[in-house]
Amino acid sequence: MKISRRKMIQISAGTGFALSLSSLPSVLGQTPELNTTTIPSSGQQVPSIGIGARNYRAQGNSAELPVFTETLQTFHSLGGRVIDTSPNYGNSEEVVGNIMRQLSIRDEMWVATKVDRQGKAEGIERMERSFELLGGDHFELMQVHNLRGTSTQLETMAAWKEQGRFRYIGVTTSSDRQYSNMEQVIQNNQLDFIQIDYSLGNRNAADRILPMARDKGLAVLVNLPFGRGRLFQAVGDRPLPDWANDIDANSWAQVFLKYVMSNGAATIPIPGTTKPHHAVDNIASARGRLPDENLRREMEAFIDPLLA
Repeated sequence: MKISRRKMIQISAGTGFALSLSSLPSVLGQTPELNTTTIPSSGQQVPSIGIGARNYRAQGNSAELPVFTETLQTFHSLGGRVIDTSPNYGNSEEVVGNIMRQLSIRDEMWVATKVDRQGKAEGIERMERSFELLGGDHFELMQVHNLRGTSTQLETMAAWKEQGRFRYIGVTTSSDRQYSNMEQVIQNNQLDFIQIDYSLGNRNAADRILPMARDKGLAVLVNLPFGRGRLFQAVGDRPLPDWANDIDANSWAQVFLKYVMSNGAATIPIPGTTKPHHAVDNIASARGRLPDENLRREMEAFIDPLLA
């Protein structure tokens, strides 16, 4: 049975949130187990979907805070673990850290954040502050934000990885203007991860960056997997094509996320997720089948005219 993102909202609103959580797996015909992605540098397996916390920004008694809390609680209760933030995202680290402490889930989460400074001392100060805000004695992943101060920050990050403060290190971008520099960084440094912008409607990273990641044994966090909402605008209210059944997709969000997951690199999409019903919808993409190469080409042929 196909359920649109709009219908998912109606389910969570109309039947009560607790009921929707307990019944959705059977409603969608899915098993509770999530597909996992293997991180090449370690063999660790993590759920194949994460949360991008760029918009987890709120002050004081903001009405958004309970919604953020419910969203992260939903994500966690359904098996989600990977969350990505940055000190560059307003007070996102503070908000995410407080929610994890409130829910007592910090030790169960796979936490990634970033350093966004040029100088060594400033980078160290920034990373120490991230520990204060997010809690814990280590992060799963520390990343150089948008290649800023890459060589300086990677030197510190590598040393802290040796000390056990980071399990993995990497670099990020969300712009193809930085792809050439990203290629050089991948070639010249010992990384575990990269983070890149990639979606069904923005496939530029698949030309060189993602093949390099496969060749170098790097895992990939994927930001902007919905193309800043452009993919949803392109499909509008169209019903899902029949081929969505072949990948167990019940919404357009699941179609778009499954395309990213099936690239062939160790890709983990991290869509911005600030509402509980979106967490339910997105995490369902990590269940069931993924498109093969033939279907990926059909998906591309379907979306391209809509984006033209």
